[in-house]
Amino acid sequence: MMEEKYLQVTSGRGPKECNLAVRLVASRITLEARKVGAIAEELETEEIDGLPCSSTFRLRGNDLDQLLDKWIGTVCWVCKSPFRPLHKRKNWFVEVKPYSPVAKEDVLHLKDVYFQAMRSSGAGGQHVNKVSSAVRATHVPSGISVQVMDTRSQLQNKEIALLRLAERLRELGREELNVANEQKWKNQIEVKRGQAKRVFHGPNFIEK
Repeated sequence: MMEEKYLQVTSGRGPKECNLAVRLVASRITLEARKVGAIAEELETEEIDGLPCSSTFRLRGNDLDQLLDKWIGTVCWVCKSPFRPLHKRKNWFVEVKPYSPVAKEDVLHLKDVYFQAMRSSGAGGQHVNKVSSAVRATHVPSGISVQVMDTRSQLQNKEIALLRLAERLRELGREELNVANEQKWKNQIEVKRGQAKRVFHGPNFIEK
């Protein structure tokens, strides 16, 4: 069964060498995905001085768990700095993390809305109480519901309900975007530099 998974490769705001390691890891993920018949699509890259400090990927294929298990965690690149020849440090770390993309803003489709007629309450006299002009509109996919009794016309109340549902969906989308952006930022600044899941060596990025 075709699956869809997401990964983020980040240098954790490390030095330039770590950003180069992000590029090398991203290329290796793409290569290994191709070998198992999967597709790795780079969705977004954030760069500093021409090198990626963070890259997000969408993986599509069958049985992706084994591929992800090989990558999720800390990756160490052991190599003399290609930018600072006299620098003593040789271990450069990046982290590969699961990533949850922000869903596209929900578009309100009439087929997704369930209307229920209700008796109006409040001011308006006996006529309001006898006629089921109020409506409750529920957006079935999200479960968001609004109740409208602004007018004595059921049709007008339905139109108002659709406008309010659309606004509620936009608010929900903005909230999810804020949460996702906050988590993405945390991912980028937090890299575990403990025991590496995989270790690569040299400018040719050879695993040993």
